[in-house]
Amino acid sequence: MKKLLILLFAAAPLWLSAQERAYSLGECLEWGLERNYSVRIARGEQQIAENNATWGRAGFLPEVGLSGGYNAAWNSSHTTPRDGEVSKEHGALTQTASAGLDASWTLSEGFSVLTNWKRLRELEQMGELQARITIEDFVSSLTAEYYNFIQQSIRLRNYQYAVELSRERLRIVEARYLLGGGSRLGVLQARVDFNADSSLYITQKERIATSRIRLNELMANPIADENFAVRDTTIRINERLNWGDLYDRMIAQSAELAHAERAGTLAALDLKMVQSRAYPFVRLNAGYGFAANAYERGGTRRRTSWGPDANVSMGFTIFDGRRGRDIRNARIEADNARLRSSEVLTALLADLATFWQAYQNNLQLLSLERENLVSARQNYEIARERYLLGDLSGIEMREAQKSLLDGEERILVAQYNTKICEISLMQVSGRALDYLEQ
Repeated sequence: MKKLLILLFAAAPLWLSAQERAYSLGECLEWGLERNYSVRIARGEQQIAENNATWGRAGFLPEVGLSGGYNAAWNSSHTTPRDGEVSKEHGALTQTASAGLDASWTLSEGFSVLTNWKRLRELEQMGELQARITIEDFVSSLTAEYYNFIQQSIRLRNYQYAVELSRERLRIVEARYLLGGGSRLGVLQARVDFNADSSLYITQKERIATSRIRLNELMANPIADENFAVRDTTIRINERLNWGDLYDRMIAQSAELAHAERAGTLAALDLKMVQSRAYPFVRLNAGYGFAANAYERGGTRRRTSWGPDANVSMGFTIFDGRRGRDIRNARIEADNARLRSSEVLTALLADLATFWQAYQNNLQLLSLERENLVSARQNYEIARERYLLGDLSGIEMREAQKSLLDGEERILVAQYNTKICEISLMQVSGRALDYLEQ
């Protein structure tokens, strides 16, 4: 029995590590890209657009059909000639069997066929860009939540440290009180502070659970509250972002801007499609037919015929009551698409400038808070030594402890805010997928 217990205690760390696997950011993103529902739907819509971009759907290829039929008729007739007797037939059976292969091909319809082909290719490219926009949004959202989970974990450690400090202070005060060197009021105040810190620690556990559930949701984990850990223990910030590089990459690589430009091209093609209705069309119809007829009465008993047939038709629509209105509306849509493209560019530039300013400010704030944290730690160590010697009151000790915890909280918030600005800049400049390499 003793050996069994030893084995169980020895295997416990391995079992715990197997239950709570640690993921890196890259692993979370890879898993999410495979399973996230929004990403999978976007890829499916992209595949539909690719499947539609064919010569047949554009109208380059003919339509070919096979038909066949059978007909039977029972006819009765009375024939009265000018001279002679009346002839009568009752229930004469006539049978007809036919089969045919038909092809219809639009040789020309203005320039609608070629325009439709270009339009389908544009839709294919837009489908690819829309899928990329969805993927970049997902990568940015999961990356932000990943570092939020780290932020909440660090905050939990800070609260745990605060609880330990408060517990130590409570122990010291109680020991002094038992020895007659302290007051009951000091013990009660230390216990209140200890309970307050413990409450913050318990509440923080809930925030971590919420962030973990959100990560599981983004990764489409069927177990929404599955417990796991992340490999990173600090918020890593890229402090070397460059405005010129971000601007150039946004102009060259932004999927949102490229999508807006494609939408303008598509609107111009829609205008050409409407205008093509004013041009004549040329259609070729060809086929090969077979027919067999059987007659129960008359001089002919059976007749069989077969052979090809072909015809060319031409024409154009003189008036349909809609063409002028459709052309005017298509021109307005083309102008609006160009305006939307300019609007998207303006919005992206505004976002880039806004996030860049916030990124710069948070970097400065982060540098300042790092200096403040060093001072807060030194101040706490001095206060602790004086408190142990009895030269500092409990309230002053609590203030020193609070100053240290506030400094740690401010630097944590500054780190996370800087990271969010970095993620936003990467997304606006079309570089969100760089996080897949982390």
